[in-house]
Amino acid sequence: MPTAIAVTSADLVLPPTVPGTPQAAVLPPPETRSLDASLADMQQLLARYGHVVVVCPTAAPAAVEHRLRAVRALLESDRIALVRTDLPPLGAAVLVRQLRQLAGYDFSPGILASAARLLAHYIYAGAVLGSVSRLDHVPVSLGSHLKGWLPGAHFAVLAGPTPQIVRLGSRSGSASGSRSASGFASGSRTASGSASGGESLAGPEFATELLLARGQLQTDWPTTTLVPRWRIPGPVHEAPLPASSPGWWGTGKLVEFAAYLPDPAVLHQLVSSVRREICHWCGMELIGDRCGFCAAPLPPAAPPPPDPGTRALGPGPREGGYALGPGARTARPALP
Repeated sequence: MPTAIAVTSADLVLPPTVPGTPQAAVLPPPETRSLDASLADMQQLLARYGHVVVVCPTAAPAAVEHRLRAVRALLESDRIALVRTDLPPLGAAVLVRQLRQLAGYDFSPGILASAARLLAHYIYAGAVLGSVSRLDHVPVSLGSHLKGWLPGAHFAVLAGPTPQIVRLGSRSGSASGSRSASGFASGSRTASGSASGGESLAGPEFATELLLARGQLQTDWPTTTLVPRWRIPGPVHEAPLPASSPGWWGTGKLVEFAAYLPDPAVLHQLVSSVRREICHWCGMELIGDRCGFCAAPLPPAAPPPPDPGTRALGPGPREGGYALGPGARTARPALP
């Protein structure tokens, strides 16, 4: 029985690219559904699938998260995972489709829930914007803000895995603060300054496909420049612009894009190659450093066992592999 993948918006459900991809369950927004009805919806999913992984973007209204947490608490169920993602709307929809594809394999619910953080590092999500003055989800430098007032200014913005902003049509771009994505759970930020000589968006070093969603901005930059620069071999696919995209990017003058791993077999191999652990709190399987169901972090690794060749004589400072007693003095080298 596959694990159910649920979403908080219909915009997060993309058409399947391979046959047999499980559908996603769309949970109605709290303003259109009573709490009792939301409880009944979740009970039906649990009865049919056993476990439910709900993908909820961090940019979703607070009422959406509150409703999900209330449903999980009232049902007293440990079979509901609430997965948050910082990806922009189109990138989040790609992530949901990848989780749906993986749900057709034999992965346990815990692996599916924790795999979302891993997969997000392999989705290059961005947009071409007519303005960055209201962009809140990606760090914007003062220089980019000032250049945004120039007539006809367009910006190529990468939200993840490493945030970056480049002004199009200029010989030098300005990059805002970037977040390193090296490592599964890295969240550190580094600062990068202006670059000269025609800076470009940092692209993937693996084969991807590109998905576009067009807003009110008239530009072919993603297909004429980004595709050859990122060496994307396949055709460019298009989807309707998610309703939440203008709010996420701060403008309706945009073309949103996402480059991603298209082959489910590659996704399966990627997730299978990560070491599996057992959550010490709820007992679910997980990959990475945090459980996808209860959010408990992995406990720190146990210290290595002591060297059997050493011999402890007391709690004092060590000298030559032995612990000196409280009254002993450390030997000093003779003066020359």
